[in-house]
Amino acid sequence: MQAVFVALLVVVWLGAMWVGFVFVFPVVFSVSLVAAAACAIGYYYVYACRALVPAPAKGLAPVAPPGSARSQGAPVPDPAYRHYLLAQVWRDLWAITRGIMPKITMTATVALTTTTRTLVSGIWGFFTFPLWLAICSGIVLAAVPAALLGALLTLLYAAVVAVGLAGWLVCVLVLGIVERVFMAYGRILQTCPHPFCYEKVALPVYECPACGERHRRLAPNSFGAVRHVCRCGARLPTTIPLGRFRLTAYCPHCNGRLPERIGRVRVEPLPFVGGPAAGKTTFMFLAIRALHARARAAHGTVTFVERRHAQAYAGAVQEFQRGGRLAKTGPELPLATMVDVDLPGAGHRILYLFDPAGEHFTGATLVESLRYLDHGEALLFVMDPFALPQVRRTLTGDENELVEQAVASSDEDPADTLQRVLNELRSRRDRGRQKRVAVVVTKTDLLAHTIVGRHLEHPESGAAVRDWLEGLGLGNSIRALDQLAAEVRYFGSGLTTEPALVAELLGWVTGLPVGDGIAAPADTDPELPGPELPGTAPLRAPWEARGRDAALVPASYQAGRWAILAGMSVLTIATLVSTAAYALPLIR
Repeated sequence: MQAVFVALLVVVWLGAMWVGFVFVFPVVFSVSLVAAAACAIGYYYVYACRALVPAPAKGLAPVAPPGSARSQGAPVPDPAYRHYLLAQVWRDLWAITRGIMPKITMTATVALTTTTRTLVSGIWGFFTFPLWLAICSGIVLAAVPAALLGALLTLLYAAVVAVGLAGWLVCVLVLGIVERVFMAYGRILQTCPHPFCYEKVALPVYECPACGERHRRLAPNSFGAVRHVCRCGARLPTTIPLGRFRLTAYCPHCNGRLPERIGRVRVEPLPFVGGPAAGKTTFMFLAIRALHARARAAHGTVTFVERRHAQAYAGAVQEFQRGGRLAKTGPELPLATMVDVDLPGAGHRILYLFDPAGEHFTGATLVESLRYLDHGEALLFVMDPFALPQVRRTLTGDENELVEQAVASSDEDPADTLQRVLNELRSRRDRGRQKRVAVVVTKTDLLAHTIVGRHLEHPESGAAVRDWLEGLGLGNSIRALDQLAAEVRYFGSGLTTEPALVAELLGWVTGLPVGDGIAAPADTDPELPGPELPGTAPLRAPWEARGRDAALVPASYQAGRWAILAGMSVLTIATLVSTAAYALPLIR
């Protein structure tokens, strides 16, 4: 009887196994596989949405703000966000994977443990084994489509990164070429006007108008092609044609402030060379006065970059009106007098007028400190006629007394001054070659009252001044200048010299055609500046700091994340459909 019961039990068990494996297992396995796969993929997709969709930087996939350029310790390249596809995209992938894998593993473990405890913990486990095996197999094998989705997502990331970086690289190359062509076509020169620096500037340091952070690499590069995003969220242009010149710029070598619109127009360094008391400062102010009058006539502008220079010019005007002398230039190295000249239809320049004390030209070592001589293509040599030995020897006693009462003069021979400067220029790679050199003989109004000066009948005539100097024995200096420059002009200047002629000379030496078709304004007294003094140059249309709040990810980051999420949605749907298509035939 017991044997019959055992045999019957075995038959029932075998029947249950046959029914379970033939009819139950395929259905339950398929349902379990699809459900587990959908659960795992759904978990991943929902977590990815929670990580990629929100805009706050502190989320499931946090975006660390770039370091501040003002921070202590190791130098920070730039306080700007790097391109999303170079680093953050992989951090996002790792953050999503690292965040979801423990949850999926824990959920699968709980499901397997609960199923095992429920179905095979007692004697009924001998009969529910096919059901348990189907559920557990479906849960375990759901890792295959989940892993397939992970592999496809990695490929998706790689594809998006490859395509995006290819487009970014094209933009970087095109924008870089456009800017170089723009600067080459305009012959844009960028130099520092500050003492003890005077370096040529390849790329200035730009200040963010929103937070004041300084960007040393504001160009198409790894921080962005068209815009860089500052750590404060402001978007900054990367090239001059895109508006970078509207930002405040600083020298990368000395941190001195550069003139507005640096890089937009050519900087023209113009050294005023001459010995002590040669009249360099006086002629510079006379030239600015004349250029300002010409600009007003042409409805253009002449403005100072630095307020201190505008104030010095106003003081010089008052001194001229009182008939006094200008104060002697201090012994320190000069900050260039920066003048922004904009003449409609004629040209635009930022002039760096370097006016050092004449003592800087009295020794070879002192001349070497004037490093701005390394960059210019023009030179203005100011010559005091009363410092020429040949002139001093011809002066009578009365003439000597007249000269001493009227002006200060120097014992420094202008020929020696010129030779020191030429020696320094020849140390340049181009041997100091200049395009234009203007030689200005000053104090001609006083020189006309001397016997030797009467031979200079037309001081404004370049040929007359050249012949007069050659007659005084300066032929060697004249020939040296002819070898140095492509063009040399000579000019005689005094306080009564016609401003239009002074403006034309300054325009010629700086490359500005100020004399073409521009008449002097009717209300301008030739003896005095115009009724309006040049002021300081405000920044034209300063860059408006726009961007997202610093607590949000940059817009480019969010655009990249949404592109990834769109591709992820397509792959998720495709993976679920493929899993269901594989499982449905098993049910049938």
